[in-house]
Amino acid sequence: MPNGNAPPVPTAPTLDDERLNKPIHEERPLKVICIGAAASGLLVAYKLQRSFENYELTVYDKNDDIGGTWYENTYPGCACDVAAHTYTWSFEPNPNWSSVYAGSKEIYEYFKNVAKKYDLEKYCKLSHRVQKAVWNVEKGRWEVEVQNLIDGTTIQDSCDMIINAGGLLNTWKLPDIEGINDYKGTLLHTAHWDTSVELEGKRVGIIGNGSSAIQVVPAIAPKVDKIVNFIRRPTWITPMSVEQHVYTEEERRSFEDPENLLKYRKELETAFSAIWPLFYAESEGQKGVFAAIVTEMKEKIRDEKLRKLLIPTWAIGCRRITPGIGYLEALSSDKVEVVFGEVSKITKTGCIGGDGVEHPLDILICATGFDTSNRPQFPVIGIEGKDLNDVWAKESESYWGIATHGFPNYFMVGGPSTPVANGPVLIALEAQIDYALKMIDRWQTENIHHVQPKLEAVREFNEYKNKFMEKMVWSQDCRSWYKNNSVTGKVTVIWPGSTLQYLEAMAEPRYDDWDIQYTGNRFAFLGNGYSQTEMDTTADWAYYLRNQDDSPFQSRGKRRKAMTRKKFDDAEINGVC
Repeated sequence: MPNGNAPPVPTAPTLDDERLNKPIHEERPLKVICIGAAASGLLVAYKLQRSFENYELTVYDKNDDIGGTWYENTYPGCACDVAAHTYTWSFEPNPNWSSVYAGSKEIYEYFKNVAKKYDLEKYCKLSHRVQKAVWNVEKGRWEVEVQNLIDGTTIQDSCDMIINAGGLLNTWKLPDIEGINDYKGTLLHTAHWDTSVELEGKRVGIIGNGSSAIQVVPAIAPKVDKIVNFIRRPTWITPMSVEQHVYTEEERRSFEDPENLLKYRKELETAFSAIWPLFYAESEGQKGVFAAIVTEMKEKIRDEKLRKLLIPTWAIGCRRITPGIGYLEALSSDKVEVVFGEVSKITKTGCIGGDGVEHPLDILICATGFDTSNRPQFPVIGIEGKDLNDVWAKESESYWGIATHGFPNYFMVGGPSTPVANGPVLIALEAQIDYALKMIDRWQTENIHHVQPKLEAVREFNEYKNKFMEKMVWSQDCRSWYKNNSVTGKVTVIWPGSTLQYLEAMAEPRYDDWDIQYTGNRFAFLGNGYSQTEMDTTADWAYYLRNQDDSPFQSRGKRRKAMTRKKFDDAEINGVC
């Protein structure tokens, strides 16, 4: 990590500050660059548009359309293994999901429709890849280099704030296996699928047994002549928490009633949050689910040899819990051959698997995942001239998944230590964006040069996180992208707590954890003595008068009860005990 000494900040003469001629909290112009026009980037655009004025926003994305992973991933069987009605933004339900678990095309259409409804694509600059971002200390701005992928030209842009919403699972990579460039058959990666490839009657090899492979195998099995699934290690194939089925016309009509749909969404979301106790390694819940899933997998895997190879010994959840519809049944069919162990070499005509045998293949599918290092896909040069990629070379240390020390005015959505396996995911990303925008609001309405988490806050949080993880299933000896695809490395991806705990923690910024540097006198934002209300001729100058006290509670406890309880009676509201 960079050291804790902040560089000198340009200081304007105190009495000449332009804010002294304006009312308190005057909103200065704000320029934001967001990286990524997938779900999170679109939400940044929505929330900025909804809450801010006097701003400029550009959302850069390398693809020629919005949607991110749901635009990119078109492999057979591609779907979300989270129930669709929990895979929406909290304020934007979708009564039209066709089934409990939706396919990639349907999810893409959901986010596309959200973008159209709120006119968000006007902010998006597609086919543009951010190549470099450098913090300019004197100007207090980011200087950003962007490549136009259509004509190859380079654009120089700048902004006050960067929000990196590029996502963790978006940089696919082929496996580093000897001979991969010599293969003469059709080579595919699940995240870079060629829809023109004909699978009918072909011998197909699939490397991997993670989320993508588990979906591809049963989807293509009826079409192909043979599948050889190369599996390096066992993995838990869990039953779905909610059974997959296509919604009936009656069910979909009932979802047209907002209250019925909200009730159903809450039931699904509550069930999702209820899995949290499972992740404590020695919990009774872990032991009970472990035994139940072993029984379930044994019932679906008929071959005793396969059972020994495919059923793990480490805890449920050490790797991402992976529901699989039809995968285990497919492995037991005559069409599928399982080859256990590392692929040692790829030849011109096939693969040599862990059995030492060369398996001839017409098509080789690499379901080998993504770069999950958390490091940005381009140089991000911070306050001391250091690249975030180098700072995070050994371990990605963030402040609560949203920022890190040494990189001011730089926020992340889904950064290291985000609740991605702890319960509902999308609401956690909403909380991150809300938190970032609260910090940005202070910047816009005060004479702040920059904000960044303090070094000691980042270090102490990661010390707490690493200690907490010792008792959790994620620290056990399984290879997982939660640990940057290592077996025994530190858990860098996941938040140390439940999603609901994260929402409480993120509700209000802990400003004492932040290094806030001012330009000039920190109180210059008080201005010329006038309020913004007095500048607004349409405002009610006595807005604080009312017939009853409906103001927000000042204690966390009562705010939580008022927000989350189904019933919060008048005695509690009025403070009568």
